[in-house]
Amino acid sequence: MPKVLYIKLREALISVLPVTLIVVLLNLTPLVHFSATETAVFLISALFLVLGIGLFNLGADLAMTPMGVQVGTGLSKSRSITVLLGVSFAFGLLITVAEPDLSVLATQIKDAVEPIRLILFVGVGVGLFLVLAILRIVTKTGLSRMLMLFYMLMFALASLALVQGKADFLPLAFDSGGVTTGPITVPFLMALGAGIATTLGGKDAGENSFGLVALCSVGPILAVLALGIFSQGSVVYQVPDYAVESRLGAALLQTVLSVIEEVALALGLVVAFFVLLQVLCLRLPRRQLVRIGIGIGYTFFGLVFFLSAVSVGFMPIGFKLGQALAGHSPVLLAGFGFLLGLVVVLAEPAIHVLNRQVEQITNGTVSKRSMTAALSVGVGVSIALSLLRICFDFSILYYLIPGYFISLALSFFVPRLYTAIAFDSGGVASGPLTSSFILPLAIGVCAALQGEASVLRDAFGIVAMVAMTPLITIQVMGFRAVVARRVRDSIQMKRILDADDEQIIYFM
Repeated sequence: MPKVLYIKLREALISVLPVTLIVVLLNLTPLVHFSATETAVFLISALFLVLGIGLFNLGADLAMTPMGVQVGTGLSKSRSITVLLGVSFAFGLLITVAEPDLSVLATQIKDAVEPIRLILFVGVGVGLFLVLAILRIVTKTGLSRMLMLFYMLMFALASLALVQGKADFLPLAFDSGGVTTGPITVPFLMALGAGIATTLGGKDAGENSFGLVALCSVGPILAVLALGIFSQGSVVYQVPDYAVESRLGAALLQTVLSVIEEVALALGLVVAFFVLLQVLCLRLPRRQLVRIGIGIGYTFFGLVFFLSAVSVGFMPIGFKLGQALAGHSPVLLAGFGFLLGLVVVLAEPAIHVLNRQVEQITNGTVSKRSMTAALSVGVGVSIALSLLRICFDFSILYYLIPGYFISLALSFFVPRLYTAIAFDSGGVASGPLTSSFILPLAIGVCAALQGEASVLRDAFGIVAMVAMTPLITIQVMGFRAVVARRVRDSIQMKRILDADDEQIIYFM
């Protein structure tokens, strides 16, 4: 176990080091200046971030993924669709209510929308769409068809919100789809899909094992759009206090205790759900349960270290960084956003879980390296475009409508496996570091350029962009693979047809 933990910590260090170096090097330039306290807190937080990611990834391997697979397989073998769907809805609702990522977003907009109301709407959306995702596996329905239908509904509701003067709700609604699929939800959902697909997915089990995260990202968007349409009055937003000093001393202890409570609640719901199924139908051996219990402990401490670090050290630095860079040219700002996006995705814990599962299910056809490259480029482009949108103050729909149109159009030309992986990747890429570092950075830029009143309209939506661009980049990777294979086949066929008669062997 110590050797495995060492490997996980080394991988986490490689993931976090680029982001840390970028911030430290920027502090040595005239572009930005952090105080000694801010620098020290950030560096200490980076160390805790490494520890948190390492522990979380080990816990995901030992507990979250095996639990999800066993639950999916066990429920599927019961052959009771009603039980499978009912339990899935309850799980989707409960795990979303306790998802730390969603709590981070809800806390940052508490002056605009009551947090518990937002969380409940999002939870119901995830629960309903988890049911639809499982029905897709059972009925073997194509993912592209379902996504096209619900995206049409999504943009219809967005248009209705615009007509009713609720434009400020649009970025928040699309962001909610990205933050819902956080570090606790993703490993379990992906493993749950793999378990159900193995039992019920038929010959396309590999393809059907993906898609749960994609569909569960749509439900919250529809739910929050509906919340905005039926809400009364205007939305008021106030920028939170991001100062490092306000997060030290007694506030630091309060933050850590709050994180411990949130993580305990989230993991507690998953564990309670798993224990209930263990008693009713799973009957796993004691040795496997002990291994899962140890993994849950690693997952708990990993998430506590990770979420505390991003809240105390990365959120204030992100905000101040945005304020400092706002005074420079849009080109410089976009370039920095692209560079930051290239490396920040490496520090998202759930990304490593996704990449590993993709490589396993595709038998190495889609490697971790190619997935990481596609996600890094996608996230870099999304942050660059989002910062340009803040500079020029225009609606996020100018990005999202053509972006989703291209994504759905590509799904007709690439293997369905790539489409399923791409749409899952979007939800996974927009993890806690995005909402706790990239979003405050965007808020800092917007507050400096457009004023506090424009933050909800212009700064929010960056999480949605991070969730959208991987849909394009990964499918482009799939399209490139298809074209390359056809070119190779064409060259081989041409060589056969052009061969001399003397090179042909006749068997008598």
